Amino acid sequence: MDGNRTVTTKSAVVPDRSATRVAGIAALVSLFSFFYYFQRSDLLLYGDAVAHINIARRVFDSATPGLLQLGTVWLPLPHLAMIPFIWSNSMWQNGAGGSIPSMIAYVFGVVGIFRLVRGMLQADLPSKAGTQPAAGVGAFAAAFAYGANPNLIYMQATAMTESLYLSLFIWAVVYFAEFIRSLQTISLQSIEDADGRLPQTARTALARCACCLAAAELTRYDGWFLAGVMGAAIVVIALRRWQNRDLRRNAAMFLLGIALAPILWLAYNQVVYGNALNFANGPYSAKAIEQRVGAPNPALHNAGVAAIYFLKSAQLNMAPGNWGRFWLAAAFAALAIGAAMPRLRPQLTPLLLLWVPLVFYALSIAYGSVPIHVYTWWPFATFNQRYGLQLLPMFTVSTGVLAASVSLLGTGWRQVGKLALLFALIMVSYASVWKAAPQCLQEAQRNWRIRSPLNSAVQRVVARLPRNSRFLMDLGEHVGVMEQAGIPLRQVVNNENHRPWKRPSDPEGLWERALADPPRYVDFVIAFDGDPVDQGANRTNLTLLEEIHATGQPHARIYATRSAPNQSR
Repeated sequence: MDGNRTVTTKSAVVPDRSATRVAGIAALVSLFSFFYYFQRSDLLLYGDAVAHINIARRVFDSATPGLLQLGTVWLPLPHLAMIPFIWSNSMWQNGAGGSIPSMIAYVFGVVGIFRLVRGMLQADLPSKAGTQPAAGVGAFAAAFAYGANPNLIYMQATAMTESLYLSLFIWAVVYFAEFIRSLQTISLQSIEDADGRLPQTARTALARCACCLAAAELTRYDGWFLAGVMGAAIVVIALRRWQNRDLRRNAAMFLLGIALAPILWLAYNQVVYGNALNFANGPYSAKAIEQRVGAPNPALHNAGVAAIYFLKSAQLNMAPGNWGRFWLAAAFAALAIGAAMPRLRPQLTPLLLLWVPLVFYALSIAYGSVPIHVYTWWPFATFNQRYGLQLLPMFTVSTGVLAASVSLLGTGWRQVGKLALLFALIMVSYASVWKAAPQCLQEAQRNWRIRSPLNSAVQRVVARLPRNSRFLMDLGEHVGVMEQAGIPLRQVVNNENHRPWKRPSDPEGLWERALADPPRYVDFVIAFDGDPVDQGANRTNLTLLEEIHATGQPHARIYATRSAPNQSR
């Protein structure tokens, strides 16, 4: 994924270092923000961030290590990417190991936005004097708008999956746009020739697009929908030029490549869990969680309302109040400019692809048990606010198109003044976000305040117990207890320590055997009201050490399986 190009002059071929400079600035922003949030202990505020690094950790740190520890609900690529960085106990405990893949993806995402906008505009603006610099202005404006977004800057410093997915999303669109442009360079006669071959640039772009889509499909389920849309577009292109065998062959390989990742994940769920859709309707799915939590969904069964809520969430991720409306206006203005300028119309396809998350989340919110709340509308709360970041590429590419258009209007200081005004609007807009604190950070802080009292209280008790103790505990909701206490996960018998293909339970599995006879396998049992340990553990020979209460949270009980120990290290 190289964003650099070369510029040909009369005397030499001069490498264009613009993308390298953009990458360097993005890397500095990423590092600075990481250290800022690291010293504030903000890396693991999201419960999902804690879960992600611990899913990755248990692949090698578990009583039953292996790839089956990746589980079923979350897709595997983010966790596999984290494994090399959380081998260190300290980087596991402080969350830094989970941040590194997100930070790398952030830099690639900024460069991808730069390359996407510059490629769109360089290809389709008239080639007369003054227009090619406009493409550079638009690309820098878009990259700046993307990389400076306060909510993304926070999310890329964490183990959350948004930064990685956005990068893959952007680069898939980059390569798709380059494939379209490569087709446009071929004469009509050669492309309609049955024996005509696609240029190498087209084949390479299509293959890379498929790779990015496959990786996106293994990162978030958003990628499945995106792959379906792009796959449909390739089918349409192939049908329109059906007589070209090379195009058909490459289109078929593309479709096979993007189909393989979902097929493998469905097969994995079927073989291991006996249900190909276990991630969608199993006990740990979003549907099951919604039923347990009972969070209100103001857009239930109404895709139109869901689209409005998602668009509002996306707008709030850009800026609050009227500043958020500025970004929305820029997005619609870019579509209007593209439709009005004949040379830009071919690039409406990649721009429209950046709107795909709106359709996906409208359907997911309305029918997929994925509620979203924005604090300005009922129920006047913030929940899943980070989903709105999926429209960030659309907003920023639209801003780049707008900046390029502004740079073409007028000359000299008038042109400079208009561009300065646009950049000032972006900076003031983001300043309003920093002033109020990014919405994703605020949601994470609320998430932490709810979880922290109970988890911290349990962690303090666990930290006083002998270091080599073994525990029986369901790690689904409270895995952070062991992480913060520095207890290796291999010392915790948990709900993943059995053979999930043995249904409805695995009588010979470590988990089931430990529930039936805790003193034989562990030293302590930690149960939370209503969890599998609370409901299934044999308490015949257990001694209650401590019961912990936290407002709004289930009670926690810590049992000794033998005589009560001296609670010290």
